[in-house]
Amino acid sequence: MIELLASGRIIDVILTLMVFEVGILALYHVKTGRGIAPIGLLLNQLAGLGLMLAARCALIGGWWGWTGGSLVLALLAHGADLHHRWSR
Repeated sequence: MIELLASGRIIDVILTLMVFEVGILALYHVKTGRGIAPIGLLLNQLAGLGLMLAARCALIGGWWGWTGGSLVLALLAHGADLHHRWSR
């Protein structure tokens, strides 16, 4: 488990699960018309992606610019998600 964390591979596993989650939830929405609308789902997941990438950079001792850029991505996606939710 320590190696999984230290290498950042745990983040790769989480990102893979996030891709499956988006696929399953989007397919559910397309087939049933229920659930989370695709734009809301993608904005939310994009914010999570930014946080996961920042965590991976921090775990492996990556360049600070990638960590900061990932956090900016998370912030912008979160802001867009909030704007989308409040404008409905």
